[in-house]
Order: sequence, then structure tokens, then C-alpha cells
Amino acid sequence: MIKSSILGVSYTGYALMSQIKKRIAVFFGGRSPEHDVSVVTGLQTMQAIDQSRYEAFPVYITPDGRWLTGDVLRKRENYLLDANNLKKTQAVTLDVTPTGKGVLLPRKSSLLGGGRSVEFDVAIPAFHGLIGEDGGFQGLFETAGVPYTGMRTMATSLLMDKVATKHLLKSLDIPVLPYAVLRRPDEGYLIPKEELQALVKDVGFPCIVKPSHLGSSIGVAKAENIDEISASLPSVFEYDDTAIVEPFVQNLVEYNVATSSFSRETKTSAIERPKAVDELLDFKQKYLSGGDNKTGKSGGTKQPGQISEGMLSLTRELNPKLDKNMEDNIRNWAVKMFDSIGGTGAPRIDFIGDSKSGEIWMNEVNPIPGSFGYFLWEAAEEKVLFTDFMSALIEEALTYARGRRLPKDPVPMGARLLRRPL
Repeated sequence: MIKSSILGVSYTGYALMSQIKKRIAVFFGGRSPEHDVSVVTGLQTMQAIDQSRYEAFPVYITPDGRWLTGDVLRKRENYLLDANNLKKTQAVTLDVTPTGKGVLLPRKSSLLGGGRSVEFDVAIPAFHGLIGEDGGFQGLFETAGVPYTGMRTMATSLLMDKVATKHLLKSLDIPVLPYAVLRRPDEGYLIPKEELQALVKDVGFPCIVKPSHLGSSIGVAKAENIDEISASLPSVFEYDDTAIVEPFVQNLVEYNVATSSFSRETKTSAIERPKAVDELLDFKQKYLSGGDNKTGKSGGTKQPGQISEGMLSLTRELNPKLDKNMEDNIRNWAVKMFDSIGGTGAPRIDFIGDSKSGEIWMNEVNPIPGSFGYFLWEAAEEKVLFTDFMSALIEEALTYARGRRLPKDPVPMGARLLRRPL
């Protein structure tokens, strides 16, 4: 008998269940600077889903916001879609009538055009960054009454805002670095130097400047003085309306851990320590560097459809040897944050520390980490494979939706001011 501890249920007996597979819509892409990373996560997810229990299909959101579905979207080599591949897709939109299932409606291009509606049981948002990971799609699924995986609307909205996350963590007495908040001016991207100096006076130099609502190290820069902060702002404000400035941590070391409560008990994954050649782990190091796990060759991206250990072979050390007090702090603070917002899904919590002083701070939270952070669960003390992990996310979505179901008429008898038809 095979049993997954994170699910808390046995797989024995599935053959006796209904032969009708649940249809799973995997949403990815989107109007985000992290569009391309989301495509990779979405394709990896479809490969990992248990095909004996579920039928998964893609819903791709283009960089300009069109919703498309079709088998051509299953292969990475087809992205970004050319004119020929676009003809093989169906443009759709979501029916927001709450029926308990998702329904994608065809968008007709002419009086004779169109297609069939597509039903599904669960949505998997595989977005990263703006307009997808930040609560927008989650709120849309809530409106439509569609079961969906991951964190809820409030949690994703809050945690994708680094400033709001700082406020949450401080309220929980979880250590964070001091910070300054810079808002994009009404015109242009530059803040007057005197104003800028006043805003960052408590942070000091060197410091780190980064977007408040993006991930994947996009727009992150190190600044040694006020002029370098100013020079870094256009690259942030082009994609985000808020920048956050923090002290640069000497002897920098990073630790990441994921959390989940699939078995009604909050658990933590393996801890990873990312390795960086430079002081800052930039976008290309995260997603384009590293070696092929099978061939050992270094450099380059993975082949289409190939699942690497983590998001495109990020070089990492899993389960590093840590001081017990530090490991306990990482795990306990992660659980405390997760439970404080009614945690669902499996966010990744990132910490930064000073390897010499031993100080450590919670840095940020990723509601939908790259590749869903599946490799952290595969290396956990209680190992969970990617396929079982995705099954757990799907079943949690269905359970949560059942618990949130409302009556057909949600207005209580005592609050009804309008006549109901017979």
C-alpha cells in the first residue's frame, strides 16, 4: 500500500472510486514580468498531475491578456505563439456564474465563429508576480465559485506586497530588516534627491533596492550611495509602482523553506540554501544557470518539457547542516506566519542572514513559488513526490470549496427585504 503522509490518506481503493476524472485547468502565463517563468511552471505542473485521477488541460494567458486553450499549448517549444499556432487555439473567458464548477466560454470572433464551452472542476493558478499571484485571479475564482489551489485572495494579496508583508511579520514579532518605501512619482521615475535622502536615512549604505510586488529577482539592485539608488529606480518603476529599500546584509546567506497544512497539521519542507556566484542572485542565475542533472553539463536552459530539480536547475544545497536554534527559528517562524493568515497551499518563505553574526531575518513570502517548490517536498524528512504534492493541492482546493459553499439564496430569512418569486 502506498501512502503519502502529506495527504494523510492511502491511495488504496482509488480503483473503486468514480471512473470520471476531475478536470483540472492549469492557468499560467499572464500580464506579468514573470510571464515566461510562469509558462515553465504551468507546463511542469501538467506533466506532474496524476493522469489516472485527473485530466489536466492548459489555459494560457498571453502577455497582452488574452485567454487561450488548446493542445498546442502543452509544448514549450511553441512559445511564444506564432500566427500559425495561434490558429490552433480557442480564445475563452471565464463564466463567473457560481455553479460550483468552472466554465470557460468561447469568445466568438464572428457570427459564424466560436466553439464549445469547457467545464472544469479545479483551477490551478500557476502564475508568478503581478496579475496572477497577487490575488486578482484568486478573487475571480472566488466570485465564480470555482475551487482553486493555493493561498486565498487575502493571503496572496498581502504576501505579494513586500511592504504589507513587513507589517504582518512585525506584528507577529518575526525579525525583519529595517526598510524604506519609495512610491513612483506621478510623473517620471525619479524622486528629488533631498526627498530621497530623507526617506532612506534609517537604512544606510550599502543597500538593496527592489520592487515591492515582483519576484524572481527582477529589478533588484545594490546601491552604495544616494545617486545609485536614484539610478536604480527607473528599472523598478517601469514594472512596479513601489520600491522597497533595505540594508545590504554582509556575509549574506539565504535559506528557503515551504509550508503546507494538507493533513490538517502545518508542516515544513526541506530547507534549501541557494548558492550564488555573485553577491546578488539575479534572474539569469536563478532560471538559466546550473547543470543538467542527467548529463552534468553546465549552462543553458532545459529542453522543452524536461523537469529539472527545481526551477531550471537553480544551484542549491538541500538540507544544509544548521545550528539547531537557527533551524528551529526558520521552521517555527514560517509556521507562525502561515497559520496567522489561515494558510492554504504551499508558499515558500525566504530568509536572509549574516553567516558570521548568526543573525537571521524573514525576507519575503512566495504564495506560488517557481515549480511550486516541489523539490523542497521531495527532499523533506517525510518525502512527497511532485505528483502526490499536486494531488494534495487539488484535494485541498475541493475540500476548502465545500466548506465555503453558500445556499442558493445567501440572504438569511431575517435579512430579506425583497419579495422572492414563488
